[in-house]
Amino acid sequence: MAKLPFKLPAFSFLTEGKNAPPQKAKARKTIPRLKMFFFIVDWDKAETISKVFEEEHVRFHFISKGKGTARSEIQDLLGIGTTDKAVIFCVEQEVLVQVLLKEVRKKLGFHKPGAGIAFIIPLSGINTPLMRVFKESIHKNEKITQDEYSPGKTKGGTMASGKNTASAINNDLIIAVINHGFSEEFMNVAREAGATGGTVVHARGLTHEGPVKFFGISVQEEREVVLVLTSRERKLAIMEAVSNSCGITTKAEGLIFSLPVENVMGLNLE
Repeated sequence: MAKLPFKLPAFSFLTEGKNAPPQKAKARKTIPRLKMFFFIVDWDKAETISKVFEEEHVRFHFISKGKGTARSEIQDLLGIGTTDKAVIFCVEQEVLVQVLLKEVRKKLGFHKPGAGIAFIIPLSGINTPLMRVFKESIHKNEKITQDEYSPGKTKGGTMASGKNTASAINNDLIIAVINHGFSEEFMNVAREAGATGGTVVHARGLTHEGPVKFFGISVQEEREVVLVLTSRERKLAIMEAVSNSCGITTKAEGLIFSLPVENVMGLNLE
């Protein structure tokens, strides 16, 4: 493994308390605000989004194949039906939120129903070498967004909103890691508790050898990761319901948690 020619702390924390030392407060001014972008679209649209990322110089992104589980009445709105889905995520600076959304919408054809959904999750820390990569282009990216996406200016004929991307947390992403074969039961219970749909990604648990004992329970290697995007008001009811039916003490042996979501956007909406 290659070694860096300098010594760095293992992690950079993106949030500090109000009483942080002056030197840390000064350093925060040069730390870019990083977000994790998620896009859930039909599988055949994954390449389109990848090309947008390449054109906008997104440093890296990841694609997983999943299955949509939404009921038919909301498939056209959210683009999360029963077809194959691409779950695409990347880490980028907050100032690029509007840039990426505008370009993805334009390429997908945002007037078409079922274009997909995008949401953003804040990051609280990142390893320092990666942070240095983002810091190198922070001023360049801020200038791009100010010049091309400020109010009254356009890019490629598309009017930019110029809105501040910061917003109150109104939504959450519920993530459940359950044994293979329990996603349908999980989603049925989640819907009864208020969920409108979700996406299932097949995964594999990595163990040292043999089944892992977690709270005295054997954990299967074949797992399903269920992603449910919901409003904050419905989150608690959904999590309580699925924990009772598919939690760690059930046959599903589910590990269930949630993350705050800052922005939720249907890619077919202007």
